Amino acid sequence: MAAQRPTRREFLYAAGALTAGGAMLGTAGCSWFSSGGTKAATAPTRTTYRSRPDLSIPILTTSKAAVRTTAGLLFAAPGGGLMIADSNGEPVWFHPVPNKNVADFQAQTYRGAPVLTWWEGKVGVGYGLTGEAVIADASYTEIQRISGGHGYQADLHDFQITDRDTVLITVYTTMPANLSAVGGPSNGQILDGIVQELDPASGQVLFEWHSLDHVAMSESHATYTKGQPYDYFHINSIGVDHDNNLLVSARNTWAIYKIDRTTGAVIWRLGGKKTDFAMGSDTNFAWQHDARRQADGSITLFDDEGAPKEAPESRGMVLDVDEVGRSVSLRKAYTHHPGILASSQGNVQVLPNGNVMVGWGSQPNLTEFDAAGNVVLDGTFAGTLQSYRAFVMPWTGKPTDTPAIAAVRGSGGATVYASWNGATNVVGWQVLGGAGASSLQPIASEKRSGFETAISVNSQPGMAAVQALDALGAVLGTSKAISV
Repeated sequence: MAAQRPTRREFLYAAGALTAGGAMLGTAGCSWFSSGGTKAATAPTRTTYRSRPDLSIPILTTSKAAVRTTAGLLFAAPGGGLMIADSNGEPVWFHPVPNKNVADFQAQTYRGAPVLTWWEGKVGVGYGLTGEAVIADASYTEIQRISGGHGYQADLHDFQITDRDTVLITVYTTMPANLSAVGGPSNGQILDGIVQELDPASGQVLFEWHSLDHVAMSESHATYTKGQPYDYFHINSIGVDHDNNLLVSARNTWAIYKIDRTTGAVIWRLGGKKTDFAMGSDTNFAWQHDARRQADGSITLFDDEGAPKEAPESRGMVLDVDEVGRSVSLRKAYTHHPGILASSQGNVQVLPNGNVMVGWGSQPNLTEFDAAGNVVLDGTFAGTLQSYRAFVMPWTGKPTDTPAIAAVRGSGGATVYASWNGATNVVGWQVLGGAGASSLQPIASEKRSGFETAISVNSQPGMAAVQALDALGAVLGTSKAISV
């Protein structure tokens, strides 16, 4: 059941009784979102295509090891939209989301079927002011939008579909507080970090947890910024633990909290000023994101260490956690060469083959490591583009629209351009040509080459269309016919 909320008088009294508890070192939130999201695109950071001139797609450059056996596509939200790409950085699907911020784009399972999920909305200084969690099916058709319950708005930091087909979302809301202990006004405002578990069909709130009911302001490492609500907690991930309780990461307390999924009580704290664990050598972290329990019992997280700087570089961490003996040891740390220091965001994803994908948050990088720590794929977005999280995930997309086509006449022939945004099973293209739409016949073919394939035609037909072919040569879709 939901925890009992304090009255305004009880909250103000408790806040006024807090002491500083040491120097408050930190930042109010995620710097990427503080500036309103990813930067506006400029020409060097985007690619346009003849067959889809309406799309302006971020450029992702990748390098790979000689042998990369990981199955799956790259998922990111690098500014202005959602992107699925192959290991060469070539777009497979791009979905523009104009005039909104987007975050946490990934593939999940809902009602037994693969779906795409993401958050979109408007951001404040490091958190979502208004927003919705979105679910789309394998045809890229939107099937659900989920806002917060009890009048709240869904926040950008996490959106998880559970094996119960419920959803977990983060929420931020302001509360009155005496901030004199952190150099703020006695009649200031503080941000409450909220977990909600919802029934997506009805919107019913099944569980709700408030940081202010369980975590004191004195646990924070964040500094107060004049004129802004004090972001003392900064919730940035929720995950279901192996015993069906919840793991919550709070950036600004440098701690992971295990939460009783029934009562809301804090079972333990890992890290931070009030850790319940003996922290082994090199296990401390700062400004962390994305705490996840893995199948083998370890906990992974992205250790930002930046804004303000606490260490020279960020790292992905795998922690061995003994909950009985209350001790933590470092199993593995994943760092980039040269080192990367992220001021915010980031994630660690353990892949089925034992590899690890690290998204470097505020920096324009994503890196896949093998289990030994060797880089097998390194990606960089052009310009200032960045993605809150980055993933490698299996995905089969079957768009409901038809392939796109463009054609340019040349000397004695033509070049036909073909693409199909989101179609993952296309292996080749066939050009149909003829004097008119009713007399089209195959005249050229080409293996698929990236998002858009250029096909040379040694003639100048009056009209042309393209057909997308699968690995067996079967036709998956046919474009409209255009004049050449």
